[in-house]
Amino acid sequence: YNIFRASCCQDGCLLEKSMKTGKAIYGLNINILDRNNHEKPITVSTAVLRGSGGQIRGGVEIFHDVSDLEGLRREIKKSYRLRDMVSKNHKMMEIFALVPDIAESKASVLIQGPTGSGKELLARAIHLESPRADKPFVKVNCGALPDTLLESELFGHVKGAFTDAKKDRKGRFKLADGGTIFLDEIGDISAPMQVRLLRVLQEEQFEPLGRSEPIKVDVRVISATNKNLKDLVADGKFREDLLYRINTVVLELPPLAERLEDLPLLVEQFIEKSVSYTHLTLP
Repeated sequence: YNIFRASCCQDGCLLEKSMKTGKAIYGLNINILDRNNHEKPITVSTAVLRGSGGQIRGGVEIFHDVSDLEGLRREIKKSYRLRDMVSKNHKMMEIFALVPDIAESKASVLIQGPTGSGKELLARAIHLESPRADKPFVKVNCGALPDTLLESELFGHVKGAFTDAKKDRKGRFKLADGGTIFLDEIGDISAPMQVRLLRVLQEEQFEPLGRSEPIKVDVRVISATNKNLKDLVADGKFREDLLYRINTVVLELPPLAERLEDLPLLVEQFIEKSVSYTHLTLP
């Protein structure tokens, strides 16, 4: 332990355990500290040496440096990752490859996919890969609010605009100025709200409730839905001109049921995050 400073040595010597039990250890992955206090991954194997009568005479312990192998494993793992998203699925990998180019542009993005497929994670990844990464990323769940609240939430209001408006309040578009606004479940907004939203996208300005002077903003819009907006347009439930504005780039996320190869990666990521959280919260 004094030489390798490996955590497994704190509970006793592996070779000593093998000599006491007569059982060998094969390829145990551990980390040691080198002379510069940097972690180095190695594997440890032990075996007992027996005399002609079968009695244990000694033991052998082998240390194998696997730094290069671990480096290669990390590089492969990195190719399956986009910020907080992980996937081996070929459709997801194609999306991952597109994100850097999409992020560099200012084009509006529409992310389609079923609930739980990672739409918000993808929207955040696009923001973090973009030149706007140091600016706000503001999320609005359009399907969770009625029209009156959604309008105030998006555009803000001035004091006295309605009964409970006791002071001025900035809307999400203003808070996202210079950054990105993520409009989740955009397929659920009403026809009047679609008109107001269309104007913001066309003119890059809006009027808070109770104010007549417009406010200019520079906001990138990323929208998401689990509905087929083209079908809603055909049914007269969604404006075609608004769809035209929000779907400059369309990304279709496959459901997790079609990405079963991702389950080991997701489980590993959840475990890593759980362990990190546990370490952070321990007294």
